[in-house]
Amino acid sequence: MISLRTYVYIDSLQPQLAAYIATVSQGFLPVPGDACLWIEVSPGMAVHRLTDIALKATRVHLAQQVVERAYGSMVIHHRDQSDVREAGNIILSHMRTTFKERVACRTAWSETIRGMSPDHTVLINRQDRRGSMILPGQSMFILEIEPAGYIVYAANQAEKAASITLVDVRAVGAFGRLILSGREGDVDEAAAAAISAIENPSTT
Repeated sequence: MISLRTYVYIDSLQPQLAAYIATVSQGFLPVPGDACLWIEVSPGMAVHRLTDIALKATRVHLAQQVVERAYGSMVIHHRDQSDVREAGNIILSHMRTTFKERVACRTAWSETIRGMSPDHTVLINRQDRRGSMILPGQSMFILEIEPAGYIVYAANQAEKAASITLVDVRAVGAFGRLILSGREGDVDEAAAAAISAIENPSTT
């Protein structure tokens, strides 16, 4: 039996998140404005069949596929939102389930650190090379959740809400992690949007 861990629909990828996904994707790279669907299932190997079904039935492109023993995830996207939605409906139908059966998102850690020191920012920038850099004096928001896949929706909504910098967006593994930075007021707005997003993940 295949269980649905994460099911998140993004209507329009924001520029920074699209660029970030492109740095880790091994498939067809998304561009800003694409609709996107992130699905994670268990066991991991089941994701191959679901990917095959989605690609054959619609015009969506496969941006990323990660297959672990416990979990498997897929990221599909297309400029036409209807294709992405249809792919999601077909996958759910094949699994004989609905998005309501997905695992509820849980916050493991949430914190804002203000007025970052130079030493701290240098170390973060050396560790997280796929995103943009955090600068001394900026504020930093950290969010860690499970399942991991929901973090992409949180990042997209945060970028929509305020002028911030995406530093790290890790959506694979046991926990998802988001690090963003910017001016204090912008970070507070983005943090509120990210938390609201994981409390009410998108489905359509």
